[in-house]
Amino acid sequence: MTNITLKVNRHQYSLDVLPWVSLLDALRDRLKLTGAKKGCDHGQCGACTVLCGGKRILSCMTLAVMKDGSEVTTIEGIANGDELHPLQKAFIEHDAFQCGYCTPGQICSAIGMLGEGKAHTRDEVKELMSGNLCRCGANVGIIDAIMEVREGGNRE
Repeated sequence: MTNITLKVNRHQYSLDVLPWVSLLDALRDRLKLTGAKKGCDHGQCGACTVLCGGKRILSCMTLAVMKDGSEVTTIEGIANGDELHPLQKAFIEHDAFQCGYCTPGQICSAIGMLGEGKAHTRDEVKELMSGNLCRCGANVGIIDAIMEVREGGNRE
């Protein structure tokens, strides 16, 4: 066992983990934060996306020990108390989910992507979100929601 410290959603945690435990499993199994989903468990679907130091990462492909001392934000930590994050509001407004399983990863990825400052057009959003976009058919709503927040609340 290795002892690590993580700051998750503004709370400090000390965890004893085996070296091969993924960050996703540490979050879900040890901290009971089940917002990040285990989809493919191979880093292909993006359902497990969380923010680490403000950057989006695939938590299923990241060992928990690699993030010792890091600040992690999961979907449970992006709202400000009872006030939803603007992307959460936009996803609701644009019905940007069908089953909703992938939604936490999509929202975390979108927050990270917008922080990167690279997405300026719908095509760029689509390309930079390609690791998270689902095959369920909600992609138009997801891109609409991201563009609305990117433009400061105005739809493209």
